[in-house]
Amino acid sequence: MMGDASDEDLLLRMTRGDEEAFTVLYRRRQGALYRFALRMSGSASIAEEAVQETFLALIRDGGRWDRARGPVGSWLFGVARNQVLRCLDRDGRYVASEEREMEAARGAVSGDGAFEDLSRAENSEALRQSLLSLPPHYREVAVMCDMQEMSYAEAAKAIGCPVGTVRSRLSRAREMLAEKMRARMGCSL
Repeated sequence: MMGDASDEDLLLRMTRGDEEAFTVLYRRRQGALYRFALRMSGSASIAEEAVQETFLALIRDGGRWDRARGPVGSWLFGVARNQVLRCLDRDGRYVASEEREMEAARGAVSGDGAFEDLSRAENSEALRQSLLSLPPHYREVAVMCDMQEMSYAEAAKAIGCPVGTVRSRLSRAREMLAEKMRARMGCSL
């Protein structure tokens, strides 16, 4: 069955003209790539554009994927990362989150646990803003490793740097996030 095939097998089939293989690979990877791009940019429109451009690159350049440089998934995250960074350079480093604006407009807090909902929403918003304020090279490792649950090796392949660099950037990103959260929340974490 096509759904049981590895990403690598799907890519090889896709490069030979198998449209179903592309569809399966798209459905398998699109959600995680979108979440990554959204967390990196804070913008649904940038995330959508990055995912679209990532899969266009897969169609255009998938035949150039090299197994020795890492798995297809890492390659896709690397392409998505580059697309997000291009969009951020084009549109500005910090983009207000459209998701946040929609939540605010809906009035996200309601029901019996209103105080708990409000507290959770405020903490989530503070974390989102703190994450978006990190320099991109720290933000990307925090999103990949802590939110997308990628291993250090997978993140290193997606970014194109040594595993030790991912570890040190992630450590620094976590320190910076803790500092920013303390400042935003007005407490010591």
